[in-house]
Amino acid sequence: MSKVIAWFIENPVASNLLMVVMLVGGAIALPTIRQEEFPSIEVDLIRVSMEYPGATPVESEEALCIRIEEEVESIPDIERVHSIAVEGACVVNIETLVEGDLDAVLAEVQNRVDSIDTFPEEAEKPVVSKIVIRQPVMRIAISGLADEMTLKHMGETARDEIAMLPGVSQVTLDYTRPFEISVEVSEETLRRHGLSLGQVADVIRSSSLDLPGGSVRTGAGEILLRTVGQAYSG
Repeated sequence: MSKVIAWFIENPVASNLLMVVMLVGGAIALPTIRQEEFPSIEVDLIRVSMEYPGATPVESEEALCIRIEEEVESIPDIERVHSIAVEGACVVNIETLVEGDLDAVLAEVQNRVDSIDTFPEEAEKPVVSKIVIRQPVMRIAISGLADEMTLKHMGETARDEIAMLPGVSQVTLDYTRPFEISVEVSEETLRRHGLSLGQVADVIRSSSLDLPGGSVRTGAGEILLRTVGQAYSG
């Protein structure tokens, strides 16, 4: 290293020329350098979450977590697998090697998990996702003397309008509950009509939905048919 420094001292033209090349190269590359004040941080972590309604933590671990772990632990580029079993759900976190291809591992984990056919029938479909940490730039709280539905509609309107602003890439609406219609049937009514709660739920589920009805070819073109029957009110 000392010889290189001594050579540049003895040859000032070469050192000045190298400095000019570095300055010009930096000036050319400056407009293309990505700059973010609040960058999204992508960690080498894949998460598999699965719901098992009514199951205890022990049942979630034995029926879900262990089976997922045994299936994915042999995938290359995986450093560690650890899971969390709670009441009614299981979460498996998969840490990958820094030099590994995260997208390739994600695809392989998805294939391995989808191939498991020993999950309980009551369990929900597993969700495989790549963890990305995003730093919010701004938080807006909407409050007032109004009911929950009105506040939610106001939040959705504000979200949609902010998302259309130039320079805004992502807007999320948090701390809101999904809309829900509750159907309560007394036990006496069920017995009088000889029905069960499952039968009532099946009738409601089959009558409250939108169905595609195919298409009809006419001289003016093709007409798509669709039955609109999804219920949004009681």
